[in-house]
Amino acid sequence: MRGYFGVGAEEMSKDFNLGNLVRTSHAFGASFFFTINSTLDYQKIRASDTSHADIHMPFYPYKNLKEFTLPKDCSLVGVELLDEAVDLPSFRHPLRAAYVLGPERGNLSPELVKRCDHIIKIPTKFCVNVGVAGAMVIYDRMISLGKFAERPVCPHSRIRG
Repeated sequence: MRGYFGVGAEEMSKDFNLGNLVRTSHAFGASFFFTINSTLDYQKIRASDTSHADIHMPFYPYKNLKEFTLPKDCSLVGVELLDEAVDLPSFRHPLRAAYVLGPERGNLSPELVKRCDHIIKIPTKFCVNVGVAGAMVIYDRMISLGKFAERPVCPHSRIRG
């Protein structure tokens, strides 16, 4: 995959959900992971992050939005169900991006939304689990920016002799 990406979450409250998101990020090759204003202890997150992502990629626990920083030229992409957000299937992923998801029972803070370079939404009828949402966004990035062959027009065209 071209470029790099990081994944993070603001105000997460459930260890299992954050561990799931960290593990998925690691599995898809994220360069780093971060949290903003989270009180979760990474030791408790290990129950669902069985890949031990914390020893394979940097993990940045920012105490608040004021101390939150990103690498130079890294675009911040908020994932939120807002009317003005771009639908994920229509979004062109930046080469250098950090994706941030909101808390389980809430939204990204208005202050964080203002800091985002882009806001995207998954076109669903209602919110999905934060781990599922993160996986969908990362997978979309992978198929958009990865080096994969075009899909065949006919599903069995590769098997034919």
